Amino acid sequence: MITLVTGATGTVGAAVTDELLAAGRRVRALVRDVDRARKLLPAAVELVPGDITDAASVAAAVKGCGAVFHTAGLPEQWLKDPSRFVAVNVEGSKHVGEAALAAGVASFVYTSTIDVFAWQHDTAFDETQLATSPKGSHYERSKQEADRAMVALQERGLPVRYTHPSAVYGPAPVCNPGLNDVLVRLVRGKLPMLLPGGIPVVYAPDVARGHLAAESAPVGARFILSDRFVTLVELARETIVAAGRGKVPRVMPIWMARIVSGAGEGLAKVTRSAPLIPAGQLQFLLESVHPSAERAGRELGWKATPLATGLARTMTAFSERGFL
Repeated sequence: MITLVTGATGTVGAAVTDELLAAGRRVRALVRDVDRARKLLPAAVELVPGDITDAASVAAAVKGCGAVFHTAGLPEQWLKDPSRFVAVNVEGSKHVGEAALAAGVASFVYTSTIDVFAWQHDTAFDETQLATSPKGSHYERSKQEADRAMVALQERGLPVRYTHPSAVYGPAPVCNPGLNDVLVRLVRGKLPMLLPGGIPVVYAPDVARGHLAAESAPVGARFILSDRFVTLVELARETIVAAGRGKVPRVMPIWMARIVSGAGEGLAKVTRSAPLIPAGQLQFLLESVHPSAERAGRELGWKATPLATGLARTMTAFSERGFL
């Protein structure tokens, strides 16, 4: 059986690809640039040119596959053209799901996000309650809409299982926007100040194990994949220890962060340049978000790698890749 991975050069997709190969699976990847992807992915991966925004190329990639892991998406908190969030995260996901449904795949695992759930400040939450109102950023709203699209496809027969990672860090072929980029800039001394608040984090290889384990769960099952909540100060300290260099920057006061974020968002409407602190990013950091991965542990036997161990392995991988 051939297994298709979308987003295979991303942090989650690359980890899923490695896990599939380790399990002896045949892996096909839908990639926009075959030559670039060949330098980033293991030689055993079959590369098919295309893009999830192009329905025809997706259909061609899914042909002959028995399973699909749809990890592709835009994780950015701000884009000059916010309609790109819908084009990629929503319409692109529909293309992958429709093609998989038409091909009659036996398994479809969709990488959603914890952002689609309802939560309260500083309170643990699980998979039982999806947010009913639109979230605060274009990214979050696009993931909410994409999730609803997957549910609609599931109701038509697509065997979807949903994974919901928190902020993912770990070995990756490229340093994409997100937590990995923050860690790299921290170690390189390119992060002058830390933002206030914190985030729930999870190690990429753990996320990959959760994806593969989810295939055996009932259709429609949802699994939060998260290690624990850390303040950015705690994360910086652990990262510096793991890297063996660097220092913890000062924390920007909340009032200052809000002023900088608000001014930047206003200026961005004029200059079309990314704000220094996207409003959605700051809001998330200050929410004190505490997702619980108890269900994944109970039903999938999933366990998170301790943060210190995950960061040590990540720093080694980053050094080998030349990121640091």
